[in-house]
Amino acid sequence: MQKERFTTVRTDSRDPDFRLLVEKLDAELSLRDGPDHSFYHQFNGIEDLDRVVVAYEGSVPVACGALKPFGGEAMEIKRMFVLQLYRGKGAAQKVIHALEEWARESGLSRCVLETGKRQPEAIAFYQKTGYVQIENYGPYRGIENSLCFEKCFEEDQ
Repeated sequence: MQKERFTTVRTDSRDPDFRLLVEKLDAELSLRDGPDHSFYHQFNGIEDLDRVVVAYEGSVPVACGALKPFGGEAMEIKRMFVLQLYRGKGAAQKVIHALEEWARESGLSRCVLETGKRQPEAIAFYQKTGYVQIENYGPYRGIENSLCFEKCFEEDQ
């Protein structure tokens, strides 16, 4: 049996590997978002995130994501990121599946997320993994650069 390339660890926002990856995420987003970055930055604090997943190749942290309560039966996926060298190799899929599993274990029926129009790779990834575009929610209502998505979990899973 072939060994999995990436492993995931459940942690929280105090994890130093998660914090390192988020620094790299913020640096990349500041380039992509330009002047819009400060608007988005206010919604991306990590201090109180208690459901964080970090993916590793061996001992190297390569990807991350987190869940934030969204109210009702949902969690919001935040801070999804994969180091450039590991994109397209399954690390993001490993993280998002781990986050969805955690949400299901918590009795939730769906996940939502927001991404920017300047992130076509992210948009394609979310659509490929079963997320459908929805009306922009909360702070992203009326924001031209934002796209919001959701994935509802089937009852039998």
